Amino acid sequence: MAQQIIKGNTGDWEMVIGLEVHAQVTSHSKLFSGASTQFGNEPNMNVAFVDAGMPGMLPVINEVAVSQAVRTGLAINAQINLRSIFDRKNYFYPDLPQGYQISQFLDPIVGKGEILLDMPEGVKKVGVTRIHLEQDAGKSLHEYNPKFTYIDLNRAGVILMEIVSEPDMCSADEAVAYLKKLRAIVRYIGACDGDMEKGNMRCDANVSVRKAGEPLGTRCEIKNVNSMRFLHKAIEFEAMRQVEILESGGKINQETRLFDSTKGETRTMRTKEDAHDYRYFPDPDLLPLELTQQFVDDIKNSLPELPDQRKQRYISTFGLTPYDASVIVAEQEYAQYYEQLAAKHDPKLSSNWMTGELFGRLNKLGVSIEESPISAKKLGDLIGLIEDNTISGKIAKDVLDLMFETGKDAAVIVEENGMKQVTDTGAIEKIIDEVIAGNADKVAEYRSGKDKLFGFFVGQVMKASGGKANPAALNDLLKKKLG
Repeated sequence: MAQQIIKGNTGDWEMVIGLEVHAQVTSHSKLFSGASTQFGNEPNMNVAFVDAGMPGMLPVINEVAVSQAVRTGLAINAQINLRSIFDRKNYFYPDLPQGYQISQFLDPIVGKGEILLDMPEGVKKVGVTRIHLEQDAGKSLHEYNPKFTYIDLNRAGVILMEIVSEPDMCSADEAVAYLKKLRAIVRYIGACDGDMEKGNMRCDANVSVRKAGEPLGTRCEIKNVNSMRFLHKAIEFEAMRQVEILESGGKINQETRLFDSTKGETRTMRTKEDAHDYRYFPDPDLLPLELTQQFVDDIKNSLPELPDQRKQRYISTFGLTPYDASVIVAEQEYAQYYEQLAAKHDPKLSSNWMTGELFGRLNKLGVSIEESPISAKKLGDLIGLIEDNTISGKIAKDVLDLMFETGKDAAVIVEENGMKQVTDTGAIEKIIDEVIAGNADKVAEYRSGKDKLFGFFVGQVMKASGGKANPAALNDLLKKKLG
């Protein structure tokens, strides 16, 4: 894979990146209590005694959390540990009422796995170190009165999967591709909705730099990045910041930093803790979590078709290019939309119109495919008009524009605007004769060997026909007429 190089005054520097992704597990209740996980409720409405750290309250594991972690592990071809242990991670924070977080340290539920990235240079393999389950903390609020800190415990105890990568990424592009792929996987299997705006998926980026061939440098962790765009900016800024410090003779301090999206820069949050600072020890209120192989096998057999599997099917069955297939499977909604098109229309033509024409217009409007005013059926109807030669591909682009503007179906627009393709060879031949008669000098040049003038004649006939002449019929007749 291509290494992103930072040009410095003393030579070239490489980035080394690892990501820790926190994904909120899809579940109606929390990790160790039956309290609701409903988003948007009034502060402190979703709180059980366990979440509030009340003395004597004992945690009880949520089986859904276990199943979702195992599903995620299987989806990335990871080792599933049949025996795992919950630990107490000790630290003080106002919105952590227990004074510790129940997490997993030495014995996580999921071990090593891998995620494959579709990069322009080819497929890049990124290792996953582990996936463990842990509680989320609450939230500190300051909007009510800036002089005080208010605590909302609605998120306290919500189920998180922490998915830790190996430091295998070497560019901001790869880091974004990794997060996108991971998000797609957990959404395909229903383990997490991946909604970064709500904080249901967020990312800590560990960034360091080094000269080629040298050992790993000191890393800094950028905490709680909540969008793909911010992740890219944060990594690039942080890598450049470290290079500038090292080239001026300074030293990188291991620390936790925040990304200021307004200024586009990272800033110090606190000195980076090591594992021993948290004084991990097995939680005495929770027995080791022991799974049966049958439990794991049943989950494995229930997995849906995953993005990489679907991509290979589109390549082998539909003849799509690896690039087009990877674009379509990147989001589950894209794949569902495409499946509806390909079920009734030419798969390659459907891919071209969806990823090219439809996506281009949706991007300009800034709307997602779920919000698209053009349903899969409507786009399919337009593709059908191309397939049966009612309209040409060029006219179809104009029709699609009008579909976005008016909301009308393709067939109605074609009929109302007289956009049907001219397939009558007699009518096309008559136009060709008129064009040839009006351009005798160009005809002579063409027949003397200037073959490139053929495109000129095609353009003139198309112009005279209002763009409605059937391209295939036009080319055949024109070649015969021009000799």
